[in-house]
Amino acid sequence: MKIFFLTFLIFTRVFFQIKAQTVFKVDRKSEADFKVFVTKSKSDADLLVFEVPRKSEADRDGLWFFVKYKSEAKKKIYFTDLKSEADLKVFFVKYKSEAGWRNQSKMGVLK
Repeated sequence: MKIFFLTFLIFTRVFFQIKAQTVFKVDRKSEADFKVFVTKSKSDADLLVFEVPRKSEADRDGLWFFVKYKSEAKKKIYFTDLKSEADLKVFFVKYKSEAGWRNQSKMGVLK
């Protein structure tokens, strides 16, 4: 039983590490994995994002945890002011339950 429990804990930990959406904001486009434009309304966004306070909470699409160091991030993002330049359009929501995809065709950007 202890072995099963330990295996379960390790699997859960690994799963959340892989799934976690840890991001780092870069200052140059050339350093970014993708470019993000922040919309003014939910309806214009591809992804509704909620910024979580702890890395462990970034366990599904749309829940982002901003890390302090580039090496800790799964993805490096550049915030652009030009909608046409963006790979992904996001809207930051007030509630965690609102986070998720509005445009499923853009899901590949985060993979």
